[in-house]
Amino acid sequence: MNWKPKKHDLLGLLPGHLVLTRTREEAVRYLSFDDGPEPAHTPKLLDTLAKHGVKASFFLVGEKIERHPEIVQRLVDEGHMIGNHSYSHWSFRNMNLAKQLDEVYRTDALLNRFDERPHHRMRPPHGYVGAQLLAHFARQRRSLVYWSYDSLDYQDRPVETLISRLRDDPPAAGDIVLMHDDSDKAAEALDVLLPEWLAQGMRFAALPGNAS
Repeated sequence: MNWKPKKHDLLGLLPGHLVLTRTREEAVRYLSFDDGPEPAHTPKLLDTLAKHGVKASFFLVGEKIERHPEIVQRLVDEGHMIGNHSYSHWSFRNMNLAKQLDEVYRTDALLNRFDERPHHRMRPPHGYVGAQLLAHFARQRRSLVYWSYDSLDYQDRPVETLISRLRDDPPAAGDIVLMHDDSDKAAEALDVLLPEWLAQGMRFAALPGNAS
C-alpha cells in the first residue's frame, strides 16, 4: 500500500519557528479549538475545561470577536490562549497577500484589546498555508500554528464515534490537537475523555501566547 503523507506531516518538516505543528515539550499535549467564539457552544466547552482544570488554545475569528467580546474576555480571564484565525474565516487560497494580511492584522488589533499583545499566534482558516504568507511571517519572525493531531470532530458522525476514536488512538505527548468550538461535540467528548486521560498521567496546557 502506498503511503501518502498528510499536510501536517509535510509542514512538520519545516522549522518550528516557521510553522509549529507540535512542540518539543514531551510531557504535555495542547488542545486547540478553531472557529469561535460561539455563544451556543464555547461557554459549555469552557465549563468542561474548567471542571477538569485544563487550559487550552482558542483560534478566534475576528467577526465573531466583535460580536461576542464577553466570551473572549472569559477566555483570557480563565487563562486560555487566544489566537488569530483570520477576520472572516474565508479561505486564504484565493486571496492575494495584501488581503490575507488585512485579515491577519485586523484580527490582531481586535485581540490586542483583550491581552495587549501586538501580535498573536496565527492559524490560517481551513488550514491553508501559502508560500507568500509563510515568507511574510518568516520576515516578521512570526510563526504559523498548524497541528499534529486532527480529532476529526467536524465530521458528521455521532459524538460516541468521536469518543471511541480518541480513546483508541489518543494524542501523544507534544501533539497540538485540532478541535472546534462551533458545536458541542468537543465539549461532550472531552467531558468523558479528560478524566480518563488525566488519570493516565496526561498533562494539558495552553500554547505560549507569544507569536514568534
